[in-house]
Amino acid sequence: MRRTLNWLALAITAMVALAFLVPLTVVTRQIAHDRAIGEARQQASAMVAALAVQSDPGLLTVAVASTPAGSAGRLAVHLPGQSPIGTTHVAAADVSLADRARRPITATALGGVAYLQPSVLSDGSAVVIEVYVPDGEMTRGVWPAWLALTGLALVLVAGSLLLFDRMGGRLVRATRELSESSRKLGAGDLSVRVEPSGPPEFQDAALAFNSMAGDLKRLLDNERELAADLSHRLRTPLTALRLDADSMPPGPVADRMRQACDMLDDELEQIISTARAGTAARTTRAEHTDLVEVLADRLAFWSALAEDQGRRYDVRGGERPVWVPVARSELILAVDAMLGNVFAHTPEGTAFRLSVSPGGVYLDDAGPGIADPGRSAQRGVSGAGSSGLGLDIVRRVAEQTGGRLAIGRSPLGGARVAMLLGSS
Repeated sequence: MRRTLNWLALAITAMVALAFLVPLTVVTRQIAHDRAIGEARQQASAMVAALAVQSDPGLLTVAVASTPAGSAGRLAVHLPGQSPIGTTHVAAADVSLADRARRPITATALGGVAYLQPSVLSDGSAVVIEVYVPDGEMTRGVWPAWLALTGLALVLVAGSLLLFDRMGGRLVRATRELSESSRKLGAGDLSVRVEPSGPPEFQDAALAFNSMAGDLKRLLDNERELAADLSHRLRTPLTALRLDADSMPPGPVADRMRQACDMLDDELEQIISTARAGTAARTTRAEHTDLVEVLADRLAFWSALAEDQGRRYDVRGGERPVWVPVARSELILAVDAMLGNVFAHTPEGTAFRLSVSPGGVYLDDAGPGIADPGRSAQRGVSGAGSSGLGLDIVRRVAEQTGGRLAIGRSPLGGARVAMLLGSS
């Protein structure tokens, strides 16, 4: 960005410098031309004064030779009916034109121009004074002036570019600091703040960012404390359930109740720990879990309920471990959400089939199916009166592996819910 701003400043200042430099070069050349013609006019005027006093050719020859232009071979006096006195550089036609015009004119000569000024001698006869101006005289001092103007333009452009670079540097630094702070905030660093710097607009943006970060931290702290408080409040009814489970006679139902209480107690403890730890829990490296082992464990838990409801089920695959980069607790939550949907949203006696492979887990059932698969995957949306979080949990776990959630029609006639894995 800083380089782009510098190029923009260079283009603008260069155009402004050229807008002034080009006319000044033309004016400088014109000034040099006018100066040379003015000097020739002065020498011609001096010769006119000499002619008014003396018109003798011999004395005029001496007078012409005594002038700087005459001694340099650039002055001539054209008398009527006589050869020019001095060195001439123009044709006779140009002299006649000046005599007839009765006013000074310039005529093109070899290597320059000639200034021709008509005059009248003391006896009334016409005379033309010629002053030759070479090209070097008309451009004398032009090149040094052009070089000076060019140097001045370069200094102005360099100075403005340096000033703009300093100003652009402040702007870029403020932009970079705000961008880096936004990335840190997005990564979970709620303590990041921006030091207001740069133009007033960026200072206002920095203050707004700091205010937003502070508000966000307060909101997240309140939510974490609320989650921890709610989880802690659930321990009282959980304790009552555990006491009821312990008082039940031994058997599969009692074992399942005690196991469910243990799982619920572990989940509550993890929720409280995660909520109080804040973003630190999200920075730990994800553990790898064997999907096949988790499925076997959860099927053992749900098999008792499946037997009570008369549900036949089939398991395919699982001969080899399938490792996924997901925490065991999260994988258990996703598998329970898939199996729980079958028990919650299909009639008793509905069969289901579970297939596992390195590509993911497929759960097919023989129930009524899902009417709107796209809408059912949205968080908080349910077509069966539930919380609408089950399939969203499965989707989130699948996306942690780089995969996705797929919902469709089962070969058994009901719904198919697939947790496709992106890596294993």
